[in-house]
Amino acid sequence: MAIVGPTAVGKSDLALRIAEHLPAEIISADSRQVYRDLDIGTAKPTLDEQRRVPHHVIDVVDPRDDFSLAQFQDHAYLAIEGAISRGRLPLLVGGTGLYVRAVVEGVQLPRVSPDPILRGELEAFARDRGVDALHRRLAAIDPIAASRIDARNVRRVIRAIEVVEKSGQMFSEFHYHQPRYDVLTIGVTRGREDLYRRIDRRVDRQIEDGLIEETRRAIESGCPPSRPALGGLGYREMVAYLADQIDLRTAIERIKFETHRFARQQYTWFRMDDQRICWLDADATNLDDILTLIYRRLGRPTSAALEASR
Repeated sequence: MAIVGPTAVGKSDLALRIAEHLPAEIISADSRQVYRDLDIGTAKPTLDEQRRVPHHVIDVVDPRDDFSLAQFQDHAYLAIEGAISRGRLPLLVGGTGLYVRAVVEGVQLPRVSPDPILRGELEAFARDRGVDALHRRLAAIDPIAASRIDARNVRRVIRAIEVVEKSGQMFSEFHYHQPRYDVLTIGVTRGREDLYRRIDRRVDRQIEDGLIEETRRAIESGCPPSRPALGGLGYREMVAYLADQIDLRTAIERIKFETHRFARQQYTWFRMDDQRICWLDADATNLDDILTLIYRRLGRPTSAALEASR
């Protein structure tokens, strides 16, 4: 089962509530929760929540290191198979569209290890000549991939060039296989203004909980601000604040604004008209309705199963 939707919509809360009624384990599909010691800015599950329900694919890599989509897929498959072997329901939970699709759709991914030297050269190329020039460089060797990747997504453009140059295979030639699992995908949604308020409250809470100090510790521990771990929402604004490039009020306003924008983008990954996703309003759907969907997919008698789960 997968639970998807925009950031701060309530996916993790729903997963925990489901796990209170079913033997389940949670597999995080969040591209930032994989990093150790970055807890506040990634809205990572608390230690208490991790004790209540087993969580997987969090804290698996040092913030200074790379972590590819293929590595995530391997970790997720391993966690899912482990949960199934223990007779538990795997819950894939997160808002990183590529991560979810890699597992749910069974994407074939290039097993090309990161090349730090090549990546450094390409990053310097983008800084010196611009992201459009880097995108044209990709278009020259794999025009189909270039047509699918936004020039502003520098990390993705670099990865595509890296795969082509290291493997000799077009990045665009990697395609979808048959999914490994029969997945019930639930999309969680709520009104736009309500979602924005939840995002803003979460950002304020993250600042109160120590996001500034968490960012400072990461930098002082040797994680360069240019690393992907510190390039995500919240951290990049804190990096700018700590470098005296912006004041704290501006940093907080930017985090909120950019997170609102990110939430809108997530709806393009998880489309409301996607018939494979069962969309539920977070405020208008009760837990029994969701458990009923799950039990029907599992082929169990609904009424008896609901009573047994109470």
